[in-house]
Amino acid sequence: MKKQLFGTDGIRGKANQWPITPEVGMRIGRAVARVLNAQVAGQHKVVIGKDTRISGCMLENAITAGLVSEGACVWLTGPVPTPAIAYLTKSMACDAGVMLTASHNPYSDNGIKIFGPDGYKLNDEMEEAVEAIILEESLSEPNGELGKVVRFGDATGRYIEFAKASIGAKALKGLKIVIDCANGAGYFVGPLILEELGAEVISMAIEPDGRNINAGVGALNPKLAGEMVKSHQAHIGICLDGDADRVIFVNENGEEISGDKVLYMCAKALKAQGKLKKDTLVATVMSNLGLQSALAKEGIRVESTGVGDRLVIECMRQHGYSLGGENSGHIIFAESSTTGDGLMSALKVLEMMQDSGKSLSELGSGMEEFPQELSALNITEKPPIESVPDLVQVITDVEDELAADGRVLVRYSGTENKIRVLVEAKCALAAKSASDKICAVVEATIGSKSLA
Repeated sequence: MKKQLFGTDGIRGKANQWPITPEVGMRIGRAVARVLNAQVAGQHKVVIGKDTRISGCMLENAITAGLVSEGACVWLTGPVPTPAIAYLTKSMACDAGVMLTASHNPYSDNGIKIFGPDGYKLNDEMEEAVEAIILEESLSEPNGELGKVVRFGDATGRYIEFAKASIGAKALKGLKIVIDCANGAGYFVGPLILEELGAEVISMAIEPDGRNINAGVGALNPKLAGEMVKSHQAHIGICLDGDADRVIFVNENGEEISGDKVLYMCAKALKAQGKLKKDTLVATVMSNLGLQSALAKEGIRVESTGVGDRLVIECMRQHGYSLGGENSGHIIFAESSTTGDGLMSALKVLEMMQDSGKSLSELGSGMEEFPQELSALNITEKPPIESVPDLVQVITDVEDELAADGRVLVRYSGTENKIRVLVEAKCALAAKSASDKICAVVEATIGSKSLA
């Protein structure tokens, strides 16, 4: 079944526009409760967290009302990172967890991520079951006792201790760290975790006002963090996104380090520790060809999936792999977490620096990346790409031109009304030329202007 609401990372859209409305929110709450009731009888416990968007309270109240009307007990955490909800869902023996966030999107968007009792995001079958109830034309009235709401005041404290434990008793003394919290969900816990582990911390973007989340800061905008690293002579910069489930690093020179280079460092480190199961890293088709080339020299295989950390995690679980991630900054350490966790990933990288005595630039020096051109274009519709003849033709032409020296990937975003064009080649000029050709055809057929 083609899903209408769920994309690659939950349900997402403009706040106060369908489907991110209080009416749909209440239906989501009722749908989750009914799916749970169909599985096991009795009162169900659901934990709900949110990032710092102004629309979070609207959705929180609506979804809570729907759950309580169907007899569920709802625990509200307030603003916490997405991985905190994944962790708390499992550690508190909840039946489900709900995170209200649009991740790296602007404040005007919001979304809903749902976790199962094991702390993993719902699979396709479960999403389809929830979606079918949400979209019922006439949803029957609740039938049963009302649930209740509990304010969960200790949520941040529990997550802080969980995250700190991911690097054991290792301290961060001697490190000077800039952390950019994107005015998002990590604004409180991020600096505190680093400080409690002994680091000297320079914090930025820690004053959320409901509208400034991701606004010129965070994982999509690491430039300011880079300037802070240089001005404070810090060892590293850590840039979170709005819900702190992904991270982009800035090295000691103020330069952004790609997510693929971080995956390279982590894979090498885990293999050296004997913890990289089956000597395999799971990455997506968006990862740079240089990652596979560099890891092959280390005796490490790269297995590729479609885009989205959920697909990476599903592959890891299916085959028993221990490490996976995306170039965008999602990194999953299977032994520690059930989802991408920006802060935990940062702690793992800091631990590598401490153990090796090397800087971030030194740790990533063994990998050379192929030049890439990545564009994101607004689109007016999402017809199957194969049904747009001009677009199919230009992609074919470009692939023939690049031959074995590059690749092309054109796909629709699963969370936004955009199409993404990735061109990779050994020659930067060839990648730019090929990308320009494809983008021009997109704009002439289904798109408008580029946002990249």
